[in-house]
Amino acid sequence: MTKEFAVPPVVFTSGGNSAGENLNQRRVPTAPFQPPRPSASSGIPFMSFDIGSVASSSASFGGSISTSVSMGGPTSFEEEEPLLDELGIHPNQIWQKAKSIINPFRINATVHQDSDLSGPIFLYLSLCLFQLLAGKIQFGVILGWIVVSSIFLYVVFNMLAGRNGNLDLHTCTSVIGYCMLPVVVLSSLSLFLPQGAGVARYILAGVFVLWATRACTNLMVALADGGEEHRGLISYACFLIYTLFSLLVIF
Repeated sequence: MTKEFAVPPVVFTSGGNSAGENLNQRRVPTAPFQPPRPSASSGIPFMSFDIGSVASSSASFGGSISTSVSMGGPTSFEEEEPLLDELGIHPNQIWQKAKSIINPFRINATVHQDSDLSGPIFLYLSLCLFQLLAGKIQFGVILGWIVVSSIFLYVVFNMLAGRNGNLDLHTCTSVIGYCMLPVVVLSSLSLFLPQGAGVARYILAGVFVLWATRACTNLMVALADGGEEHRGLISYACFLIYTLFSLLVIF
């Protein structure tokens, strides 16, 4: 026994052209969103992506930009400082300080008042290079001994000077580095000495160690307060430091 269901009739409306037209109207691409341009009365400048507008805006604001650049800094490469001066490296000052170490009896302490680490780093690298030419790879050893020597002399001097001591670690490291010049010269001369000349090496090393010790002691006493009455102990500490470096050159 079958059961019948009432199905409503399907009516197709005529006018397919109008539906197609509506579909085509929906597919028409629209223009991208563009922010509204401010009016000319507003004081905020609007930078457009249009090349013509950029050129006109740059021409209109060119006077104010050039004025700000001229007030802020140099406008050309000729007026800029050299690269070494910007990095804090002054070759003339380094040469004056190194030249003052050459004569240990007349040391000009005024040029060492402005301490720096450019010259000491150059001397440390020179010592490492001469040791490398001698077949000794001692970059880490020399760097470690430099740090320990600077801290050692800094602590000893301030303990001896007491409350009057005003030696800072930066000045101490700078003085020790520049007074390393005799040790660097010793390292360069040891390249030309024969291996069997043991006594000559010891005598030459002793002369250069005394040279470096006297120069470092005079600079320490002249640059910091409270070290004049303890000159002997300061000289002994400097003697130990440069003897240690000279042993690297000899052996």
